[in-house]
Amino acid sequence: MAGVHFTFDNFKQLLDLTIGLAQRLDENRAESFTLLYCDFAKFEKSVIDNSIEQILRNSDAIVNNESDYFLILPYTDKYGTNIVKEMFCEFFGVNLNTCAVSYPVDGEKSELLIEELMDMADKKYKNSLRCLSNFNPLLKF
Repeated sequence: MAGVHFTFDNFKQLLDLTIGLAQRLDENRAESFTLLYCDFAKFEKSVIDNSIEQILRNSDAIVNNESDYFLILPYTDKYGTNIVKEMFCEFFGVNLNTCAVSYPVDGEKSELLIEELMDMADKKYKNSLRCLSNFNPLLKF
């Protein structure tokens, strides 16, 4: 297990690619993938890397901007994503700040998924995830 790490600059393109693959391969339009946000601000990078190595699958994608981690979990609905979240919470021994959106339930375009994720984080944790605003021209801060 491990997951594949991508640069933050390529986050929107990765999300667009994942949407394109889901549209091509998932005819029944079920929850094709879930985007999980995790705030790892309280932890050292080596510990975060160790958790990712132990918890994520090789098919999962990881993008981070400093301590804000965005995990794309293919063929994972929100129930499955909650299991991943609980695995991280158990690993770190604390309840983490997380939010999750699923394609296509929460949006069918990357901009909509990003906007929904930002809204959730802002409502739950007063965290606006401003780092994502560059990927959605509709959002101006």
